[in-house]
Amino acid sequence: MGQKKDLTGSKKSKIVRYLAEGCSSLKIAKLLKRDHRTIKRFIQNSQQGRKKRVEKPMCKITAHELRKVKRAAAKMPLATSLAIFQSCNITGVPKSTRCAILRDMAKVRKAERRPLNKTYKLKRQDWAKKYLKTDFSKVLWTDEMRVSLDGPDGWARGWIGKGQRAPVRLRRQQGGGGVLVWAGIIKDELVGPFRVEDGVKLNSQSYCQFLEDTFFKQWYRKKSASFKKNMIFMQDNAPSHASKYSTAWLARKGIKEEKLMTWPPCSPDLNPIENLWSIIKCEIYKEGKQYTSLNSVWEAVVAAARNVDGEQIKTLTESMDGRLLSVLAKKGGYIGR
Repeated sequence: MGQKKDLTGSKKSKIVRYLAEGCSSLKIAKLLKRDHRTIKRFIQNSQQGRKKRVEKPMCKITAHELRKVKRAAAKMPLATSLAIFQSCNITGVPKSTRCAILRDMAKVRKAERRPLNKTYKLKRQDWAKKYLKTDFSKVLWTDEMRVSLDGPDGWARGWIGKGQRAPVRLRRQQGGGGVLVWAGIIKDELVGPFRVEDGVKLNSQSYCQFLEDTFFKQWYRKKSASFKKNMIFMQDNAPSHASKYSTAWLARKGIKEEKLMTWPPCSPDLNPIENLWSIIKCEIYKEGKQYTSLNSVWEAVVAAARNVDGEQIKTLTESMDGRLLSVLAKKGGYIGR
């Protein structure tokens, strides 16, 4: 029988936490289902302290190469240090050296949100005024989320040349790799999550068919007539949502006029389900977790969604009054998220 793998970073962190709580090495071994000797060895090595690091001389690059790196950093905003150096055909430079060189000419930044123009701000204010007296416990907030095998892909960080601004990075609602997930929240209830079939691009027809097979058949049809009469359906302005085909199809289902919430442009900060996506992503990608298949990441999403209790969802849906007031106070500007 082969040996077990070495302790992972997360297991080592748990050992330290258990020790702080007063657990014995034997109890820790049972909790982590690892050999007692392995746990004792890790504790002993930790107590002996780390070996003093031997400082190695920094790998030097020529002045000509330095100028190439500076030009590449300016042309490739948000790129990694490795990508910048590879574009200059400079190899064999360790990451610590690359970062030390780049710090003199650039800084790490993440993408900025798309700026709101005057028209968008006015539309956000009009929307807030329109729904200021709405009973938000009757609103079903919906959205899609794409999850990848390696982690969130919409908030990239990278090197930016000094004096430069981080470029705006658009968050794709559709397209790219990963699993596309749809869900909704209303009052203290989670609807879904439901998985969009792999390889299906959501256009108007496939979006409506998806809602028919999941939302309507598995959830909506079970609700009472009084619930259906009072429910307001919210969706953003993605092309598959806001098309004439989808609007007409929802109208035939009884979701029309005041039962279909209008939505202002560029306003993910106003949708409370975005906060639910953040909760789920923090859970499935914690401790740098990565996945080897689309099915495994989908299973993780389902498990994380089950752990979100009704009180958490209620907190999100009840935050809408405050969000509307914030939009009006900021004259249509982005609210904190």
